[in-house]
Amino acid sequence: MKGSLLLISAITALLLGSLSIPSAFAQFQSGGVSSDTVPDGSSWYAGEGLKQGDFFSYSMCHVDYKECSKFEMDMWIKGDKQVGSETKWLAEVAVFDGKKVIVGEMELGKIAPEPTGGSTELGVYRGAFKSSIVWLSAFATSDDSSGGKGPKKFSDKSWGKIGNIGGEQVVPMKIENIVVPAGSWETVQVGWKTGGVTSKVWIVDDFPFPIKAKTFTHVSEGIPPTEYEFTLLDYKENVSKSPIAQYHSSADEFQAAGCETDFEKEVSVKKPTKNFDYQIHAFYGPEDPVKGCEMQWLIKFISKYDDTEFLNQVQFDFLVVDDNLKPLRSIAQEEGRDYLYSPSGQYILDMIVKEDPGTVNYVVWVYGLAREGIVPNVASDFLKIPVTIYAGDGTIPSIPDPVPTQEIPSWIKNNAGWWADGAIDDDSFVQGIQFLIKEGIMKIPPTSQGAAGGSNEIPSWIKNNAGWWADGAIDDDSFVGGIQFLIEEGIMSVSS
Repeated sequence: MKGSLLLISAITALLLGSLSIPSAFAQFQSGGVSSDTVPDGSSWYAGEGLKQGDFFSYSMCHVDYKECSKFEMDMWIKGDKQVGSETKWLAEVAVFDGKKVIVGEMELGKIAPEPTGGSTELGVYRGAFKSSIVWLSAFATSDDSSGGKGPKKFSDKSWGKIGNIGGEQVVPMKIENIVVPAGSWETVQVGWKTGGVTSKVWIVDDFPFPIKAKTFTHVSEGIPPTEYEFTLLDYKENVSKSPIAQYHSSADEFQAAGCETDFEKEVSVKKPTKNFDYQIHAFYGPEDPVKGCEMQWLIKFISKYDDTEFLNQVQFDFLVVDDNLKPLRSIAQEEGRDYLYSPSGQYILDMIVKEDPGTVNYVVWVYGLAREGIVPNVASDFLKIPVTIYAGDGTIPSIPDPVPTQEIPSWIKNNAGWWADGAIDDDSFVQGIQFLIKEGIMKIPPTSQGAAGGSNEIPSWIKNNAGWWADGAIDDDSFVGGIQFLIEEGIMSVSS
């Protein structure tokens, strides 16, 4: 027995000596790099070498702003600014976000170049800058006073731990030559593991900000979405004249043109898509959109089974169509993309109203649910949202009076709510539907009755629709459309 144990020990020692065994300890020990050009002991911190006259241009995105929709940020270091007892950098900034231009200022700290103040208009972009381009200032600062972490050596095994993802190590991984629009750079790749993938940031010794980054949000399961991503487009030194002064904020131009610029997304539309594959809750503003002015939408994609459950990985487009559903305009195409994408099921969309005054058919066209790069293997579905557009001079377009419709009796809404709650059975609810048809309130074409299917059970999502209609969350047309869908598909048989 003793001889067998010795033999096993010898084999184990031999294997361990010849194989690379992955482990948390081994990954921790893999950090630290050096070379002839990056000698042992070289260190870096966020903001290293930053000086007056520096100009940076980045293409960037952050998950907290439009789920990592890209924008460009140009920044010129104008000089010092005294704020109380502290001296900060004052930077002029221009942001190019689709068709919008936002111009303003940011104040950057000198121990850590995090934005601590500046123009209100830059608020969301300032947050994206802090959480991406200068994110490593949480680990490496110019000194260790006032809560700073001090410079970090490239040869260090670890620069620290990320507390919000279970203490993963941020480590210098390798020296790598990369090419970005701003040129060719010898970089040190700093990275960390999260959700089964490696996030990477490429930094350069003696250069204030990273050159490039691609990082991911920590998830316990599934495919991690991008947390932030950026690339250096341009860099210049000793720029004495402001390169930002040539730009003007779009909001100022809209205001000069008489457009409303301070508005909320107050108009709400909550409806199922045509084939009842999805629920969509859309908000837009201003309430009276004007041709040539800005309009903003918040689109929420909701499960037809659960009014509180957001769908994810939604591939869609936002269209303008004619009365025959022929596309006249695609926001995705205007942004140079095949489709718009919402990982979380909530999407903010900015657009300029180009349509002539009158009733315009805006359409949320859903291709399906799939991660980026994968074509959804389902039929498309859509929701059409008619919106009245006004002329720039404030005149109201000539709009025909709406065709009068009969109001569905309130007792039917009560029945729908009780049916959704399980207080009455399917037969009692169907009797109410039969009344609607008999009285001509809900018109069903004679040929629309489908063949009976294999199951007479009404799907649960139809009951959800009935409950939402009873609560006033969706309109009469959406409810009636759901009943028509059941009859046309043969799921519900209603005698005329």
